[in-house]
Amino acid sequence: MRKALRRLRGRFGITAPRLAVSPHVAWPWRALRVIVVLSISGVLALWMYDVGRRFAGYDRGMLDEEMERLRARVAEMEDELPKLRAISDSSNARLEIEQTAQHNLARQVRELEADNARLKEDIAFFENLSAQDHADDRVTVARFKVESNVIPGEYRYRVLVMQGGARPREFKGRLQFIVKMQRDRKDVMLVIPDEKAQSQSAYQITFKRFHRADGVFRVDPNAKVQSVQVRLLDKGSGQPRATQTYNLS
Repeated sequence: MRKALRRLRGRFGITAPRLAVSPHVAWPWRALRVIVVLSISGVLALWMYDVGRRFAGYDRGMLDEEMERLRARVAEMEDELPKLRAISDSSNARLEIEQTAQHNLARQVRELEADNARLKEDIAFFENLSAQDHADDRVTVARFKVESNVIPGEYRYRVLVMQGGARPREFKGRLQFIVKMQRDRKDVMLVIPDEKAQSQSAYQITFKRFHRADGVFRVDPNAKVQSVQVRLLDKGSGQPRATQTYNLS
């Protein structure tokens, strides 16, 4: 009985637990309150994230602006590239033209220098010739020279023949060259033009006083030419009227 009384006093007496009374709130309002709190928390989190990026030096807007600037620069360079290539190709073409013109000019200068040297030789020869007595009507080789060309085995010759006398008759004949050379450590003699050659018109000559002839002949590139003799032959004759030898070694 005493135990029952103690229990009743514990529930309803001074020692009884406090009773809290709160007003009743409907669930829509509770849900709205939760949404508002979450929204405020999300906005605050985004603001703190953006402040942290700015503080760390990272700005999306600035990055986008820099990317746009770089893209514009790349597009501008791509537009300029074909123009620069065209200018480069044009410059290379002009350089090649200038180099070709320079080479041609240098070649022409060399040819003019060679022609000038030949003319000086001719002047000296004719000045010396005018002081001599030409009563003799013999046919002679006045001058003969042989030079190697740039092409291996090719040689250029220049020969001047003349006939003296007060009233020289017209000379008809041909030129013949005897080339002495070494090939494979053996002495070789070559006759130009060959007697069996079908065309010898390049070596036919007709003159009264003077005649100048020049041309080229070719030998084995592996052969070393030692000397060349020019012969002046009458038409239909195998005996030379005049000869002269030019040594190359």
